[in-house]
Amino acid sequence: MLSELTDDERASLLRQLDDKLKAYCPGLTAEVGESTPSGRKLVFSAEGDTDLFRFVIDLVDSAPDVDWWEFVAFKQPLGKGLKVRFDKFLFDTRHMFFQQLECEEEPDMLGLRVAVPGNDPEDDDFQVGVYVTIEALIGEFVCATRLGYLETADLPKEPFKEGYKPLDDLPDFVEWFIQKSDA
Repeated sequence: MLSELTDDERASLLRQLDDKLKAYCPGLTAEVGESTPSGRKLVFSAEGDTDLFRFVIDLVDSAPDVDWWEFVAFKQPLGKGLKVRFDKFLFDTRHMFFQQLECEEEPDMLGLRVAVPGNDPEDDDFQVGVYVTIEALIGEFVCATRLGYLETADLPKEPFKEGYKPLDDLPDFVEWFIQKSDA
């Protein structure tokens, strides 16, 4: 059991896992989930690089059955009401809003304008943090394959009057959008 190992032993095992993963396919990452009564999850990610998705899928499909472990392809949606820390920024989905942006050239791809308190369009870390927050809400696979465009905006005083929806409604909206696009 991982919980019975020392911090140094756990760190050594994680380095070995990372080395094996890099040998298999550079660019993939793994994240070990917390222990639960039903076991632990090991999530493999391509960090949104769609060119590497097939390696993640093949890896998980070929994983052996191991008691108390579940092997998962791609970062999964984490639910609503998230607080995501990225660099020096904290993004709280309860205080963020979105609008759909349409693209006639790619109608099956979703464009989003996200209104954020403290928006800083010039700070790359801020912009990446917003993307990471969106990915946490809708999952890596959907984010990488359906989000075609993302921009940020200042949070208006009355977001609803300007056509914004709460960011926590995004997972349901994306599900509706995918069903509509695939119909």
